[in-house]
Amino acid sequence: MAKSRTIYVCQTCGAQSPKWMGRCPDCGEWNSMVEEQDVSSASTTTLEKVKARSQAAPLPITEIVSAKDFRFSSSIRELDRVLGGGIVPGSVVLIGGDPGIGKSTILLQMTGGLSRAGLRTLYVSGEESSRQIRLRGDRLGSLHPNVYVLTEICLEDILAQVEALKPDVLVIDSIQTMYTSALNSSQGSVSQVREVAAQLMLFSKQTNISTFIVGHVTKAGSIAGPKVLEHIVDTVLYFEGERQHIYRIVRSVKNRFGSTNEIGVFEMKTSGLEEVNNPSAMFLAERPTEQVAGSAVTCCMEGTRPILIELQALVTPTNLGTSRRMTKGIDANRIALLIAVLEKIVGLFLQAQDVFINVVGGVKIDEPAVDLGLALAMASSFKNIPLPSQTIMFGEVGLAGEIRTVPYIEQRLREAEKLGFTQCILPLHAQKHLSSTFSIQAIGAASLADAIEAAFTL
Repeated sequence: MAKSRTIYVCQTCGAQSPKWMGRCPDCGEWNSMVEEQDVSSASTTTLEKVKARSQAAPLPITEIVSAKDFRFSSSIRELDRVLGGGIVPGSVVLIGGDPGIGKSTILLQMTGGLSRAGLRTLYVSGEESSRQIRLRGDRLGSLHPNVYVLTEICLEDILAQVEALKPDVLVIDSIQTMYTSALNSSQGSVSQVREVAAQLMLFSKQTNISTFIVGHVTKAGSIAGPKVLEHIVDTVLYFEGERQHIYRIVRSVKNRFGSTNEIGVFEMKTSGLEEVNNPSAMFLAERPTEQVAGSAVTCCMEGTRPILIELQALVTPTNLGTSRRMTKGIDANRIALLIAVLEKIVGLFLQAQDVFINVVGGVKIDEPAVDLGLALAMASSFKNIPLPSQTIMFGEVGLAGEIRTVPYIEQRLREAEKLGFTQCILPLHAQKHLSSTFSIQAIGAASLADAIEAAFTL
């Protein structure tokens, strides 16, 4: 029998050290080293039992039976979109987000819908009692005899119950509350999270049970635990939005069975999360009826879905020695780059101006196609001249002030047409190579100066 020994593991990045250190040598975090039992010296009875379930021999890839496009619906269309078309049997999905944003709500709603479709689901909670889950199920309308609830935190007991029940879908809420008796470390530690996730992944692949795992997030917004947790699972979904707002966005940042950066939009109500079928109309619903300076509408692609977003800019003289640059929903470095182009190339004097940028609706966007909308919104606010209300704009702005083309031009134009927009300022190269005809007027701009002139003369 191997001699038991202890090591010190960083709870932020998972780095190991034979002795305690005040600062992690890998990630630089202070006071993050915690004493744990070495995994290699600990008992691996449970892991060996999981591995023993399948003695698979290598096969030529041509002899493997294909299950092409075999999925089943989660009963929530927006969630199906984010997952790539539905749930893949045997897949492992990790859902992260801030506390209270709706992770448990959407999973309990999903189990209710699956059960009404004839599937058996098991909801395992390590944070709530069965009575608490029943109360939430009453509110969400998720009560069904095929929804089974288990309050347990020991992985070995959970897997025993799963083998006896044989559900189609397993929900673990949350991974940080679970532990395996193979390790002596505490719940939520790096070793426990890594081992529990690895065993759940092996179990799901061997039994073909789809597993959804809830993960807590850190103050930095990343899922707590080792980074290997996101590498183990098949799909990683993040909840975006603020608890003070009613809209929630589920974004796919990793998906082995579909496109990444796909989003699903929901509205939080007392009866749970309700799907938003037309996000563009939702984000533009509260636009000012009168034209105001600093407001621009752009179209960004979230996965395969075009969404119209309102961008707001406020440029005002500073009363401080150093001008302020504040952004919400967009990278501040991108705004600094666009301000430099507006000053150097276009000639707008923004050094003595405070610049505030807001993406309406709590959306976070990082696509270069919104550059033109941001630049025109800042120019509009600086000149105090409103942009035409029925005009959208998109395109990437280069450091020389040129407007570069972006993908999915025609999908963006169709979305703008559906919402009633009549003009679109877009890259000149894209305007020349349109393969379809549109009722919306496409105005090509080769440079940022041309785009500003076109916007203020429409």
